[in-house]
Amino acid sequence: MTKPEDMPFGYLLQDVTLLFRKHFDRRAVRFGLTRAQWRAIKMLHRRENVRQNELAEFLEMEPIAVGRLIDRLQTAGFVERRPDPKDRRAWRLYLTEQARGVVDGMEDIARGLRRDATAGIGIEELELTLSVLGRIKDNLLALEQGEGGAGREQASG
Repeated sequence: MTKPEDMPFGYLLQDVTLLFRKHFDRRAVRFGLTRAQWRAIKMLHRRENVRQNELAEFLEMEPIAVGRLIDRLQTAGFVERRPDPKDRRAWRLYLTEQARGVVDGMEDIARGLRRDATAGIGIEELELTLSVLGRIKDNLLALEQGEGGAGREQASG
């Protein structure tokens, strides 16, 4: 009987992720946005008026990487930094009208890609897949926080 630890699914997950990024970037080229930039715009669309470090947490990215991302979005006219009234050292992030103008189009691209990627897959299969992937993510996050790995490795010897 095959054990979960003997199933090399990491490469498949990486391949799916890379293909998703590639196809998304191809479709979104007309807006001049990468997938990472779109994620930031989408998050700001949901949670405008956040600080850069808060956005980094929401996106699960390093603050320095988000800073560079916001720099590019600001230069392109999609994001605006405004001073934080409670902290002179901090900035709050806002979408510009230009960004608001592409949100619907980018959502259509994402929805279309998800539809194409899940062709022939039933909703029950997809729900189960997403549930399992969520649990795998939780396990990996627990390892990052030091709540897992060591005890299990010792116990399984």
